[in-house]
Amino acid sequence: MAEAGLQHLLLVDDEKGFREAMAERLADHGFRVEQAGSGEEALERLADFAFDILITDLRLPGVDGRQVLDEAFARYPEILAIVITGFGTVREAVEVTRLGVEGFITKPFQFEELLHELNAAIEKRRLKAENAYLRAQLHDRFRIDGIIGRTPVMMHLYELLRTVAATASTVLVSGETGTGKELAARAIHDASPRRANRFVAINCSAIPETLLEAELFGHVRGAFTGAVANRQGRVEQANRGTLFLDEVGTMSAALQSKLLRVLQAREFERVGDSQTVKVDVRVIAATNSDLKRMVEDGSFREDLFYRLNVIPVRVPPLRERRADIPLLAQHFLDKLASEANPSRGRVTLSQDAQQALMAFGWPGNVRQLENVMERTFALSPGRAQIMLSDLPDDVREAGAPVEASEVIFPADGVEMERLVSDFEHALIRRALERTRGNKRQAADLLHVKRTTLIEKLKRLERG
Repeated sequence: MAEAGLQHLLLVDDEKGFREAMAERLADHGFRVEQAGSGEEALERLADFAFDILITDLRLPGVDGRQVLDEAFARYPEILAIVITGFGTVREAVEVTRLGVEGFITKPFQFEELLHELNAAIEKRRLKAENAYLRAQLHDRFRIDGIIGRTPVMMHLYELLRTVAATASTVLVSGETGTGKELAARAIHDASPRRANRFVAINCSAIPETLLEAELFGHVRGAFTGAVANRQGRVEQANRGTLFLDEVGTMSAALQSKLLRVLQAREFERVGDSQTVKVDVRVIAATNSDLKRMVEDGSFREDLFYRLNVIPVRVPPLRERRADIPLLAQHFLDKLASEANPSRGRVTLSQDAQQALMAFGWPGNVRQLENVMERTFALSPGRAQIMLSDLPDDVREAGAPVEASEVIFPADGVEMERLVSDFEHALIRRALERTRGNKRQAADLLHVKRTTLIEKLKRLERG
């Protein structure tokens, strides 16, 4: 029996007798069936009504079943589709599965086989919706607003953030550029007892050193040229709330000393003033630098490092949670579609596009992914689905398989080891060009360890 939410079915087949017999039996099992005897008629039906289920033959006169599927998924990304065909091949099955087809049946078949495929697809869709609901509940329970991800490494991060939020301890958030360190800091504040008070953020690397002290601690009138009135600094603005210091590793030695005093004594003086100001502020610092190494080379105070690193939190790079990439990309597309035209409808990603996004290295992490989605969305106006061809060249190329058919065999054959070695050398050099010689980032693009990349370079140079 069909489920209440999945009853409207469009059956497309040019064999009238077969089509009518199937339609009658499907109707007996609770489906509301409409028929189309050609691809053209199917497109007309799809334009007039949002069907829940599509069952179509691939080989149709005129507009074929592949075009019907393309149109159906473009109009209704959530439609459940099953293909039936008398000339099915493995290649065709793979192609339509990539489109999102749930089942592929070769004629002749028993009606029970079709009914089994149909019920299995409906159950799969139900479980998928149920899991999404449960994951949404889990996300809400952790109260991690703005952070998206369902991989184990992200679930561990949610658990850690929830635990940290309940404390008053200083936190040091580490992670590469674009991973979402400020989002993690905001999540801690929003779930903490301080959430009713201000979350004040400052990027220490974005403000000149000569101005950063006054920006942090405030100043009194006449403290320096241009100081025409007293002004509160960010530390004072965050009183009873949370102060987020991004890129804390760029602070000068003098400012590190003043920050240490805030952490130890909860007090400071404004620039140009001798009066001590007391504050109750929680500090969350963030860095994409290796502060331990900076302590070792003397560019960062050891005592300040230990004061900041009471609870370390690491935000993982995107390459460590590739399964989250389609989820993040879809989130950005939903956001863009809502902002651009709420009536436009949902814009989705094709399977090939998702695979390419997951294969790419993302040196700029989530921020880079968001920028790519914005660019792709802007260059695909009116489209209901983003295809592989819509993505930037570098993203497409990362997911492109190497075709042996591209190799030209001379009469005397080829030296396979030499050919593979040359290709590997070219691939490494291209990765280094892309990252401007940065071996760590090149290794990330190639999905190998940095030490492995260096060893390969040495071996290739010797050869």
